[in-house]
Amino acid sequence: MKTIAIVGAGPGLGLSLAKKFGTNGFQVALISRNADKLNHLVDELKGLGIEAAAFPADLYNKEQLTAAFQGIKEKYGFINVLEFSPTSGNYPPTPASQVTEENALDAFQALVVGAIRSVEQVLPEMLAKKDGAILFTTGLSSLYPIPMMGNIGIALSGLRNYANNLHTDLAPQGIYVAHLALGVFIKPGTATDPGLIADAWYDLYTSKSQAEDTFPQGVTPATIIW
Repeated sequence: MKTIAIVGAGPGLGLSLAKKFGTNGFQVALISRNADKLNHLVDELKGLGIEAAAFPADLYNKEQLTAAFQGIKEKYGFINVLEFSPTSGNYPPTPASQVTEENALDAFQALVVGAIRSVEQVLPEMLAKKDGAILFTTGLSSLYPIPMMGNIGIALSGLRNYANNLHTDLAPQGIYVAHLALGVFIKPGTATDPGLIADAWYDLYTSKSQAEDTFPQGVTPATIIW
């Protein structure tokens, strides 16, 4: 079986991605810092017949994250897909006029440094096999300046830059890298249900037709679904 590692897994998008990939032949490795919540997700997935396991780690702690990925490799072997979609960090979204060194660095540490650390854990094996996929989920402030997302937008735009450059570097090596920017506030049971986002991600992964998209397609700051 193939394996997907979901960094920042939670009961919304992370769980929906786990269900989507899991019902399509993937084993699922879940990473986040709350072990109890991860165990509940694992129980739900196993109830659906999906092989899953929890690997608690704090993105801010390099040693914990490294240990989590080592645990995944020991249990499942090669990680075919890395999906990175953690929450923004320890500070809420802050208007640009209120950005401080502390809240900007915190978002950068979680979203950019956390992504780099995660990629470092899977890339050597992917390069050796000339196979694999790395998927980054962000918000629309990765593409557009959104004043209320001052601190988060700095980090997400940097993460998008990293993702696009990775795609350019790794596509010739047989590794698919993609970025999906969400222009929605996720609400189960609506047009912004996390299951629909998971479907969009799986379609991108299977087609490998483009390196970047938005959900919904064509969304802009003027048409964000609140």
